[in-house]
Parts: sequence; C-alpha cells; structure tokens
Amino acid sequence: MTKLTMNRRTMLGVGIGAGVAMLAMPNVLRAQDKSLKVGVYGGYFKDSFDKNIFPEFTKATGIAVESVAEPTGEAWLVQMQQAAQAGQAPADVSMMSQVSMRKGQATELWAPLDLAKIKNSSSLLERFINKYPDGRVAGIGAVSWFITLVTNTDVYKEAPTSWTALWDPANADKLGLLALVSNSFLLDVTAKTYFGGAQALDTEESILKVFAKLAELKPNVRLWYRDEAQFEQALKSGEIPMGQYYHDVTGLAAADGQPVRSTFPKEGGIQDAGSWALSKASKKTEEAHIFIDYMCQPSIQAVLSRKVGTSPTVKRETTDLTEKEFAAVSSDIEPIIPHYDMYLSKADWLNEKWTEMIAS
Repeated sequence: MTKLTMNRRTMLGVGIGAGVAMLAMPNVLRAQDKSLKVGVYGGYFKDSFDKNIFPEFTKATGIAVESVAEPTGEAWLVQMQQAAQAGQAPADVSMMSQVSMRKGQATELWAPLDLAKIKNSSSLLERFINKYPDGRVAGIGAVSWFITLVTNTDVYKEAPTSWTALWDPANADKLGLLALVSNSFLLDVTAKTYFGGAQALDTEESILKVFAKLAELKPNVRLWYRDEAQFEQALKSGEIPMGQYYHDVTGLAAADGQPVRSTFPKEGGIQDAGSWALSKASKKTEEAHIFIDYMCQPSIQAVLSRKVGTSPTVKRETTDLTEKEFAAVSSDIEPIIPHYDMYLSKADWLNEKWTEMIAS
C-alpha cells in the first residue's frame, strides 16, 4: 500500500537501494514531465480533490494532474463524444455517472482498461467494475454515495426504520422528494420495499405496478425538489420534516448542530456511484492506469471518505476506517442499487409515465 508521504523526491534521495525498489514498483514513473488531465464534478468535489488527493498523487508518482471541472448530468458525456470524434480528449480520465458510463460504452467511447495494471482493483467490490458486453473493462468505481431517509429531529423524536414511512398517512404533506425519475430512484425503492427487489422492474407491465404503488404516496409530498438547497433548508427548519436526501450532506448538517438525521432504512439506502473512465482519444494510457490504480488503494478510499465524504468502493475490511468514520459515509445494510440499464433503455417511456402518474 503506497503511503501518502512517499513521493518521487524521497525515492530519488535514498540511493541505490531505492533504485532497486523502483524496479520493483513499475507503477512509479521516472520521467518528470508526465501529466494527466482528470475530470471531476465541479464545485465541492473538484475543490476537495485539488486539495486532498491530486497533490499527494503527484508526490507519489511524479505525474502532474490538471483537474478539469465537469458539468453534472450528461453534458460532459456529449462534450467527450464530440471531442473524441475530432481525436481530442478534454480530459484523459473522467468521473462518470453510471448512466453516462453506460451511454459511453454504447459508442465505445471508453478505452478498455487492463486490470493487470490496476493491481489494487482486487480490493474493489465487484459491482464497481463496469464491463463491456464482451468482458472488457470500461470503467472502475471512483467513489460512491448514498441517498437515505432523512428527518427533522424536532418533529420526529424517533427515527423511522423503513421506507414505508413515505407512504404512512400520518406523514401527509410532510415529504420532500427528488423531482425526477432518473435521480430519485424511487422506483427502485418501491420495488425493494413492496415487490421483493429489482426484478419488479424487468418488464413494462411490472414497472407500471411499481408506478401505481409509488403514486399512492403523492398526498404525502409537499415538495418535489430539483434544488437540493431548497429542500435542505426546509428540512432544517422543520417546514418539510421528512424526505430523501444525501447521507453525507445530512451528516455534515447534523454535525453543525442542525436538528436533522439520516437513517438507513431496513431495506437499504440508495447507493449511487461515479466511475473512472479513460477516453479513447487520450494518449495517456499508462498514466491513466497508474492514476486509477492509485485511487483504488484502500488507504486512498479511506482518505476520500474522511476528506470528501464519499463511501468507499473497496471492501470495508481493507480500509482502516473506524466504525464512526464508516457510519458517516456508508452502512453495512445491503444497499438498493439503481436499475441503471432500465433508466438507459426506457428513458423516454419512464419520463412519460413519471409525468403522467407521479408528477401530475
């Protein structure tokens, strides 16, 4: 496991012994002019990576990182596809959402990754390895995060234990829920809570049954939110005392003394993730593999949990996160994994039904 404090200067300064060690560490480059453009979500994410991750990576490998602020949603995917057609790569490696990851795979936008050069991938949870249909590796899990059931502690003295609380008539006009079918993942929640799991989303006929059950909670919803800050403020004030929101952000608010809590329901929190993907137009294949290998280290995943607030993509037992640190970003309860392929293949139909049955 590479230590954060091991840098290129240190290695060059310890003589012949270090030279032998370097031969045994092929992932450490000798050239001083190596560089890599890495795309991450703009704002808080980019700021955190610039401060806590990229400088240490450069120290450890000698590869300079130019971080690129990505827009969220699929705008970055479109930019990457158009640039690749011109033989250009706005970023060599990008953090991509799961739906964008899959859309990129459909057009062979991502250069296949060689797991033999990413030794630390052995610590990854299997679900964080994206593959082409023929088995080639298209992406590697970068970070993950949870959407959970959140409540105002002044209004709810005891935490709810199940997603069924969203349907409870006692919670009429008290909920704030994400506004889109493709970011709320409420179909997945409903399928897990009332229909036994994701298989209920395999056909349009069964999906309509899930939609019908989801529609039953509409009288409880005061706000279908697109603006996260709007709901967060309403949750803190108690104006909208229950809903779905991001576990890490809610935890930070609670740590600041706000009367809010995040609960992992017994059916599991919703786990979403971003993956590292290498543009096929990039000329930095070697550097990209070194970067992704570095980011897969359990020690780096632990740093991300502590500094960025993301859930590790590696097996928990490989990290040194304490119980409290792990609970701040994740849970041992089996998560609800969104049915990404459904959101990709049935996007128009799902949006039509969401508007007709839920948002109307």
